[in-house]
Parts: sequence; structure tokens; C-alpha cells
Amino acid sequence: MSHDLSQAGRKTQTIHAGQYPDATTGALSPPIYQSSTFAFTDCAQGAARFAGTEGGYIYTRMGNPTTARLEEAIATLEGGTGAVTTSSGMGALCAVIFGLLGSGDHVVGHSSLYGPSRMVIEADFKRFGVESTFVDTSDLDQVRAAVRPNTRLILIETPANPTIVLSDIKALAAIAEEQGAWLLVDNTFASPVNQRPLALGAHIVMHSMTKFINGHTDVVAGVVVAKDAELLAKIAHAHHYLGVNMDPHQAWLVLRGLKTLSLRMRESERNAQRVAEFLEQHPKVAWVRYPGLKSHPQHALAKAQMDGFGGLISFEVKGGLEAGARLLDHVQLMTLAVSLGGIETLIQHPGSMTHAAIPREERLEAGISDGLVRVSIGCEDVEDLLADLKQALQQV
Repeated sequence: MSHDLSQAGRKTQTIHAGQYPDATTGALSPPIYQSSTFAFTDCAQGAARFAGTEGGYIYTRMGNPTTARLEEAIATLEGGTGAVTTSSGMGALCAVIFGLLGSGDHVVGHSSLYGPSRMVIEADFKRFGVESTFVDTSDLDQVRAAVRPNTRLILIETPANPTIVLSDIKALAAIAEEQGAWLLVDNTFASPVNQRPLALGAHIVMHSMTKFINGHTDVVAGVVVAKDAELLAKIAHAHHYLGVNMDPHQAWLVLRGLKTLSLRMRESERNAQRVAEFLEQHPKVAWVRYPGLKSHPQHALAKAQMDGFGGLISFEVKGGLEAGARLLDHVQLMTLAVSLGGIETLIQHPGSMTHAAIPREERLEAGISDGLVRVSIGCEDVEDLLADLKQALQQV
């Protein structure tokens, strides 16, 4: 069994949380329990497990020993009471909404929220009576103005996707507490290595583990972590019946990727700092947004609530959409692809890709200009990344 890692350093936690020798064989790598169902010793045991009076496994949609290892690991990293793993980041968000909200409830969300996250709330859950308002959550006055008597959830990404805007977790947690609402932080961009929202007052944290936590662009996965057990139980109940559970092999791959999270994140952000500084000085670049730059409007907040600045950069090439498209068409080492957080560098155009479903006026209001380019910096040699950008910018 594992020992208490709650007070261990984050590098130690990423390597050891949920990772301990198998009790039966001594295998250091966790077994993949590739089973849909689990046998009971007798009828009484089966009845007890279904009644919840005895622990143990019933059916993989409701829990599995391999996914349980991963849930233990992420809950330890985030400092939560527990976690539920899901088949995707969107599955994680849907489990929270189904588990906690009902007809007539209201959500306040960040305006540049990941496109599918915003659309599922604004369009699909609207059909079931869930209301929503999207504002710039970095502006606390806008959040206070958006909150209603029926507001039950405040949802933020910080840093936000793809604008790299930061929101003050402590201040928003206070607003949520005053309203009697929950604060949900999508911590995907920062990762638990760089930011622990629950320690800053948030009630729920979610991740698309597809990104930095797994880090190898070979798994789609999500997770939800809650501060208290009662809240987690409500989310887990919805999770079990929605069928957004994670596959055991999927969980094993994420556990493997998690071991190098801290190492990958530190290399990624060292590279990102250099790339951001290069772009900021380039005559063909209109602006750059990276929390590690002193020019970032919330650089001080980044230093206060984060332990590192992450691997995501947004910038705009002078000349707008056409210039940005030309840059994207001429990168050679960087890969033109959506997603982020992999060990390799990915570059994309949110306005025509990840956020294309959001009406243009709303995108512009959220700070997603037509020419905005988002790059997820990987762990390559930084000189090679700079050389690639230099040659691509020469084509603009």
C-alpha cells in the first residue's frame, strides 16, 4: 500500500502518488485490470457492495483498481479529498454539471473558455434549463455584476484558453462563498505542479489529462477533484450513470506519463520563457501574452498564485489572420495541430479551430482576435524552436 505523500514535494508526488508495488506479485508498474466486471465471494458480498456498506469493485464503469490508482495520484497532487477519472476533459465537465446543477441554476464562466466547454453550457445545457453568463473573470467587478441569486457555479480557466488571461482564484473563491456557489477551476494549463486551486479556496478542480498530465499526445482523459467528500459523492454519482468512465489501459498510460510531469513542465516553461522573449522583440509580432513576461498584465498575480508560468504562449503576427496563417503554414519543426501539453511543440489558430464555434463578435469580445496564434511549447532544444520561428516569420 502507499504511504502518506500529502506533505511530500511535488516532484516526489508525481513519481510516487498512486505508484506502489502490486500486493500480489510485487510488480512495480501498476497492473492493468482489463476487466469489465468483478466476482463476489458470495451473494451477501455482492449485496453489500451494491448497498455501499462494503468497499470493493463491482463493474468498471463504477470503479476499477487501475483507475483508482490514478484517482489517488491526482487527488494527492491537488490536495483534494478524492477524484473521479473520466474518458475526456469534456466528460469531466459534464459530470460536474450533471452532478451539481439543475433547471433554473445559473453558471458564470470565463468568456474565452475552451470552445466546446462554453458551447456545451451555453447551448446544450440551456435546453435543460441551466442558464449561463460569460464574462472576463479576471475583472472581479464583471463577475460580481454577473452573479445572480440562482448562481450555483463559477467556472474559470487560469491561465485561460487561448488568451492566457489569469483570474484571481482566492478572490473568486470569496465571491463564490458569499453567493453560496461553487468555484470550479479548470487547471489544465497550469497543471498541479504549478498551481493548486483547492489550497487557494476553490471547491472543485478539473483537468483534461490529455494535456500536460499525460504529456505524450496519445491519450484522451479527464479528471475531477473535489475539496470535500460530499461534493465528490454528488459528482461521482453522476459520473457512474453518465458512462464517462475511463478505461483501465487509458488510466495506466496516464499514470506512466504522470511520473515525468514535473520534469516535462519545468523544461517546457524554460523553453516557453525564451520563445516568449524572442517573439516579444520580433518586429513582425504585434503582441505576446505569456505569464512569465513582465509585460503580461497579470504577471504579479502569476507570481503570487503559481509556482511556474507554464508552456502556453499566445501571440499575434502583424498582418492579422493572413499573416498568422502564413506563419502556421511555414513552421517545420513545430506541428500544426490542436491540443496542448505534449512533449512536442504544437501550434494552432483558435479562431478557425478550437474556438470556431463561438460567434466572431463574442470571440473578439473575449480577446480571441482573428490573428491570435496559440503555441504549446514542448521539450525540444530551445534553439531549434527559435530557429523554426525565425524561418517561418521570414515568410510573412
